[in-house]
Amino acid sequence: MTKIVIDQNKIKNIEKTMKLCPFGAIENNDGQIEISAACKMCKICVEKGDKGAFQWVEEKVVGVDKDQWKGIAVYVDHQEGEIHPVTLELIGKAKELAANLNYPVYAVFIGHDVTEKAKELLYYGVEEVFVYDEEPLKHFRIEPYTAAFEDFIHKKKPSIVLVGATTIGRSLAPRMAARFQTGLTADCTVLDVKENSDLVQIRPAFGGNIMAKIITTNHRPQFATVRYKVMSAAEASEQAIGKVTKCTIDEEKLTSKIKVMKVKPKEVEEDISEAEVIVVAGRGVKSQKDLTMIYSLADKLKAQIAVTRPLIEAGWGDPRRQIGLSGRTVRPKLIITCGVSGSVQFVAGMGNSECIFSINKDENAPIFKVAHYGIVGDIYEIIPKLMEKIENGNINIEGLKAIV
Repeated sequence: MTKIVIDQNKIKNIEKTMKLCPFGAIENNDGQIEISAACKMCKICVEKGDKGAFQWVEEKVVGVDKDQWKGIAVYVDHQEGEIHPVTLELIGKAKELAANLNYPVYAVFIGHDVTEKAKELLYYGVEEVFVYDEEPLKHFRIEPYTAAFEDFIHKKKPSIVLVGATTIGRSLAPRMAARFQTGLTADCTVLDVKENSDLVQIRPAFGGNIMAKIITTNHRPQFATVRYKVMSAAEASEQAIGKVTKCTIDEEKLTSKIKVMKVKPKEVEEDISEAEVIVVAGRGVKSQKDLTMIYSLADKLKAQIAVTRPLIEAGWGDPRRQIGLSGRTVRPKLIITCGVSGSVQFVAGMGNSECIFSINKDENAPIFKVAHYGIVGDIYEIIPKLMEKIENGNINIEGLKAIV
């Protein structure tokens, strides 16, 4: 790390010194010069200030002993023992990363009456499942779950910890990172690993305008959350390999200030994340009534409807059907985008679809860079013709032909 150290005795003129900084970061606090958070570390004060008044100091960073941290751990996200499919996706990615480092893959399963369920994970290539099966862990409460998770990390010291970006995962992962004073990258879209075990975490940043590469070089463990449908799920084998380890923890650590009074099951709703065929309406739809055309196409393909952010902001769609960074991540067998430009935010939510079929009148639209099939044309002309061909059974495009 670097910092600027101020020698107050060498400052000759406070008012003149304050004017040095173009960002207004030099402040006068009762006759003492201080540097505020507005500092951009441009070093103008060091170069143009009174001699010796501002010193640029490079602090030596003491790195962690990486040899003490081995293995890749996956947090098992579940509801009353029913394992969320994002867990299997994380196991698939963990196995891929572990193969490059010759690391074991662990899973940590926290709950009540989950020991038998934990055995299922052994069919997916997990070498050891650590189970915290206690009555106080029956319902998710942040304090006891954090305590159990922390206990696991202290015992096994995994180098990398992967957590699903679910409601529970997004609550748990930041607390764990804070406990170990380490880094956490949320909603990663790409994960890779270096030979020295540094996890390369890639995610959209600055509103999706850039893809940021984040590396935690001096701290362990390395935490990352990943959305559902971003990674490929691990495939089950016929034989279970590995073992389930029952862990114990002091009951005092499982206390919580939260008391669960009642659990009300959530109403089952149609989830576009699970859809195999999706038709997406984008900015190219001129009015809300024109969505009828999109619904008709979806109906003929037995597909679900999805929308992009501009339509949500216009009040034309259900936010639960938005695809993108601020919406849902999907991975259908077929996705048809209608008048969708293809922003980075949108593509991050659907780029792993098996077959992407896009219609846009702009031949330079970014969506065509990820589409497997594309038609340059007006959706108001193309979609009616497409529906006519579907009705007549004359579709020749591979992705559509498999569905119709």
